[in-house]
Amino acid sequence: MKTIAAIIESLRPKQWTKNLLLLAALIFSSNLFNPALSVPAFEAFFVFCLISGSVYLLNDLIDKKQDRLHPTKKYRPIASGRLSTGTAAAAWVIAAAVSLSWAFALNASFGIIVLSYFLVQALYSLLLKNLAIVDIFVIALGFVLRVIAGAAIIKVPMSAWFIVCTMFLSLFLALGKRRFELVTVESGARRASLKGYSVGLLDQMMTIVTACTVMTYALYTMAPETVNKFHTANLIYTLPFVLFGIFRYLYLIYTEGKGGSPEDILLSDNPLIADILLYGAAVWYILYKHI
Repeated sequence: MKTIAAIIESLRPKQWTKNLLLLAALIFSSNLFNPALSVPAFEAFFVFCLISGSVYLLNDLIDKKQDRLHPTKKYRPIASGRLSTGTAAAAWVIAAAVSLSWAFALNASFGIIVLSYFLVQALYSLLLKNLAIVDIFVIALGFVLRVIAGAAIIKVPMSAWFIVCTMFLSLFLALGKRRFELVTVESGARRASLKGYSVGLLDQMMTIVTACTVMTYALYTMAPETVNKFHTANLIYTLPFVLFGIFRYLYLIYTEGKGGSPEDILLSDNPLIADILLYGAAVWYILYKHI
């Protein structure tokens, strides 16, 4: 049982919240209550949970020596010795094989996207995470692929504005994580890419992507294709929730010294949780009140 618990912990269930992006296409196409599309969409969500978990296992296998020097990562199952390398490797192969087979069984296009995600993330774990700036763009690509995968599984087009907004938002989160690591982690335990960053540089890049995130979301809500698709221009009224969420996250980074684990913040910060729930309620009211 301890081994199974260690494997599940290594799959990092807390980080599966990122995979909720797969439901974006379902929600913003007004098909959330359409069983013919919602069932495969939620199935795709679980596929991504498993494939992303396999990537986390691979990353922990590669980084086990460095993780032992990290103040918090040293407690991960592989780094701490609670999960043996052989067992972790076997779990990685099984999780990857099952998720990829499941993905292609659902939809060929979806399967190709999941495979692309897996290959990109594997390359990230092996090499790209050590390259400054490249690393954050690869992280952003992972989020974008989730959005595209969600659209592919239900075969609906996704707004280019929404995809670009997702890219900027994921860059924002990645930069916040890098800033936290640069400020709090001792040099011996830092990832190699941090050598290419400084606090000033990260702050400047965060300023840029913060502005771009807000602008692209605003443009998405006002775009003629969006208004025509939903038969309403009221989606713009969700912008204050987006602004508050970003401002709250910036507050947590710069005032509270957080940002190292976005998923932990999303699951523990009450004002941010309330804002997300209110945003979801507003979107539901605007897009689904006529159903």
